[in-house]
Amino acid sequence: MSAPSLRARVRSEMSQEIKDVARRHLATDGANLSLRAVARDLDIVASALYRYFSSRDALLTALIIDAYDALAAAATTADAAVPRDDLRGRWLAVCRGVRTWALAHPAEYGLIYGSPVPGYAAPQETVEPATKVILLLAAIVTDAGDRLRSLTASPLTAPLRADLRRLIQERQGTMPEERLDRVLVAWTHLYGVLNFEVFGRLDEMIEARAEYFDHHMNLMADLTGLPA
Repeated sequence: MSAPSLRARVRSEMSQEIKDVARRHLATDGANLSLRAVARDLDIVASALYRYFSSRDALLTALIIDAYDALAAAATTADAAVPRDDLRGRWLAVCRGVRTWALAHPAEYGLIYGSPVPGYAAPQETVEPATKVILLLAAIVTDAGDRLRSLTASPLTAPLRADLRRLIQERQGTMPEERLDRVLVAWTHLYGVLNFEVFGRLDEMIEARAEYFDHHMNLMADLTGLPA
């Protein structure tokens, strides 16, 4: 192995080790990471971390992107396991895949969908990973084609319709604004239900958590017009 390749491999492995330690701190200390604490666990001086991450915010960004990517991978894998023409099955599989990942990784889920980290502003590079799940849901609705049920709803205001049209054009899509509006509602409801479960808001209220989740995700599928 050449010297540059070896250095790149060592750098990659060290970066991964730093992120692994930082994730453990997310679980115990929350998202307001201390680089000194991470460095202490690695038995290195804090200044050595800056060779790999230029700041606490850079490390947080790396963790956020990793979390979005892992969440999307779980959803994509779940979708791929269902026949393409089973639209309702695919929708539920994606939602269940998100839930399974969130419950298995509550600290990382909290980093991306919990309270904002004080003093941190997510950079543009986190936007694309954050859209992967909603694009999966939108793709399922698009795949339904003429099997979609017609929608009845209050008319969209002109400013809202313009926002939705812009989002559709950015992806070179053809989905009507009303349909995308429904997918966005379903997407936000997915994380609303999950936030209540992951952060303990359903405690002493709902015991049949999986059934409750599936019920709501079926309601959201109905909302978008997916066939039963």
